[in-house]
Amino acid sequence: MRERVERAGRVPVVVQGARSRRGRGARLLWGGAEAAVTCGLVLLLLVAHQLWWTNRQAREGAERKVQALEREWGNPSSTSSDADEPASGPSPAPESRPDPGDSDDGDGDGGSAGAGAGEASGQAQRQRPAPTPDWDQAYAVLRIPRIGIRVPVAEGVSKSAVLNKGYVGHYPRTAQPGQGGNFALAGHRNTHGEPFRRINRLGDGDELVVETKAAVYTYVVDKTLAQTSARDSGVIRAVPRSLVKAGHGYSSPGYYITLTTCTPEYTSKYRLIVWGKLRSMRPR
Repeated sequence: MRERVERAGRVPVVVQGARSRRGRGARLLWGGAEAAVTCGLVLLLLVAHQLWWTNRQAREGAERKVQALEREWGNPSSTSSDADEPASGPSPAPESRPDPGDSDDGDGDGGSAGAGAGEASGQAQRQRPAPTPDWDQAYAVLRIPRIGIRVPVAEGVSKSAVLNKGYVGHYPRTAQPGQGGNFALAGHRNTHGEPFRRINRLGDGDELVVETKAAVYTYVVDKTLAQTSARDSGVIRAVPRSLVKAGHGYSSPGYYITLTTCTPEYTSKYRLIVWGKLRSMRPR
């Protein structure tokens, strides 16, 4: 009987340690969830900045530069830029200083650009050599009616000083507009104005119009290269011809234009190339 009373009188003991550990685990889990949400929001803001804000800033700045150049030339534009969601990029090895001056003597399927340029080439030959533009400064305007692009062209292909401003960059040591050889350009395909985003839509016969203080040069697209190595310097040589993709490019001297940008979109692994020949030149 006494033993039963003692048992009945015992006070139950509550173990606090296990409950405390469970509480700490819940707090850690909640803290981790909050950190994950915060990181996600930060990443979302960074993506919005890259894909929207940099495009908006670059396009507005590029359009202001185009208008300033036209005022300087005494030819104010009557239309505004119809900038789509156009750069490449490159980018097309934008910080490098490739030497495209050597002509290619390969026997490809390319034709002579001189024949395609006709009288325009003769006029260009009789022109005085254009002075070398100041480094990183815009000195021309590129218009591509097919995709609604109107963008400044600056000397050099620096990301920070040219491409990230929404401009198209002119590869150093390639020809200037209207000159014999290859007028080679680079532009972003994504972010920072992305002027070359849709150049993959260009095809035979599409016009590439280059305006300078002295003249307006109209080139016509006649070849494209959907993908090549980022180090394929042959595409911007005086006689442009791929060193990676056999049979792509030209085999004779002429008056060429080359557009280069990154591909696939949102990567910089390869380069997309559009080539054209000079069709006409009209002095201002």
